[in-house]
Amino acid sequence: MTAVVLESNKADSRSALRRHVVIIGGGISGLSAAWYLQQQSENQGLDVGYTVLEASDRWGGKILTEHVDGFSDTPFVVEAGPDSFLTQKPGALRLAQELGLGDRLLGTNDQMRTVYVLHRGKPVKLPDGLLLIVPTKFKPFVFSRLISPLGKLRMGMDLFIPPKGDDHDETLAEFVCRRLGNEALDKIAEPLMSGIYNAEADKQSILATFPRFRQLEQQHRSLIRGMIASRRQQSPPSSNTPKIAMFMSLQGGTQELVDTLVSRLEGDLRLGTKVTRIQRDTDGQYEVVTQQGEIIKADAIVLTSPAYIAANLLQEIAPTVSEKLSTIRYVSTGTISLAFKAEAIKRPLHGFGLVVPKSERRPINAITISSIKFDHRAPEGYVLLRVFFGGSRSPETMSFNDDQLLSVIRHELRAILGIESDPLFHRIYRWHQANPQYDVDHLKLIEAIEADLPQRIAVTGSAFRGVGMPDCISQSQQTVSKLLEKIQQSEVVG
Repeated sequence: MTAVVLESNKADSRSALRRHVVIIGGGISGLSAAWYLQQQSENQGLDVGYTVLEASDRWGGKILTEHVDGFSDTPFVVEAGPDSFLTQKPGALRLAQELGLGDRLLGTNDQMRTVYVLHRGKPVKLPDGLLLIVPTKFKPFVFSRLISPLGKLRMGMDLFIPPKGDDHDETLAEFVCRRLGNEALDKIAEPLMSGIYNAEADKQSILATFPRFRQLEQQHRSLIRGMIASRRQQSPPSSNTPKIAMFMSLQGGTQELVDTLVSRLEGDLRLGTKVTRIQRDTDGQYEVVTQQGEIIKADAIVLTSPAYIAANLLQEIAPTVSEKLSTIRYVSTGTISLAFKAEAIKRPLHGFGLVVPKSERRPINAITISSIKFDHRAPEGYVLLRVFFGGSRSPETMSFNDDQLLSVIRHELRAILGIESDPLFHRIYRWHQANPQYDVDHLKLIEAIEADLPQRIAVTGSAFRGVGMPDCISQSQQTVSKLLEKIQQSEVVG
């Protein structure tokens, strides 16, 4: 069966005026694009419909929450993908509030905001006052066991090292070693900053991932001076302002945002619909061909799928863009969540979790204590842990079967936390080729891709200008705004 969503039939004035957008991909980027297309077109009085096509059997992409019952009156809340979103970037928080989820927001337990680093096989606290990689308090930093005396001296040299003399991109490793030294890279920057992007520090673009550090360097001639100045400039919240934590989630998990968003979308939403081709008809209109053989005509297309999938779909109508998209690298990652009774943790960490430097040569990348980081993640008297594996740092673990992986993870938890007991349950989630890598000059590549795109075709999502939920949501909003402008311009020209 062939269904045509939009025909440009001049005999039908309503059909001639209505415009249709096909959104390919039903993760948070695609769903956000649909939401803002729906909102903005209505606000602007535009007659625009949309279809969202998702190849899998569920919405949300890497956002997936599972509730596990049977141990208490309240369930465990297990996150398969992101467990929270950064509020300093407003996209996700704003969307949650727009959807009426303000009273469901859940902040981190900041009184327990302590992060440990595995150092010679033992957890060591990051010194108080360390903002990502920059020490802003003298005494805790000096007395920390994490960095050697020479390493601390080298980090302090940041106060005297002149800023970079040009605006060219560089790797995270080059930037940190230049300003703070090799030890700061190994023990702090690589596990913390590369871990956010599942990236390799010697390939990761500083301008695409942490541009603020270059800005601080240029403005203050020192990261330490710049970060201290930034802290002083922050005004304390008034007593009338509701407290917003740096990281927030929802009481039922991050999937609550996806489920609510889907329920508010009024367009044509289709699961289990894989797109195999994008082509033009004889009139130059776009045609989206599905695996079922259906042809959906569109005035505009938004691709929110991974870059390598978008590259395949654009090969026919935009070969230059396709070639550039195919150069964006991806890595595979995974998590395993494990539940225990609290007394099973013989050497508990009193904080959010632990990161593992690459130099420790362990098969895991980090451990998050979900039940400390957030309330409502485990029943009273229980602990929920989440262990991260895979990526560029331990890619071999992605090929382990479930039994092998569980055995390796339990060995690590025994060594680090003293856990001998069997987990009450565990959940393994693998995300194959799901994490884009922002290599040096990534932003130049993205600018070139966007410049070469055909009219009224847009790409957005984690492969482009930010991997987190707020980034993806904001990118989708901006993409829709630009696309609607182009649609309006084409109508005026026509």
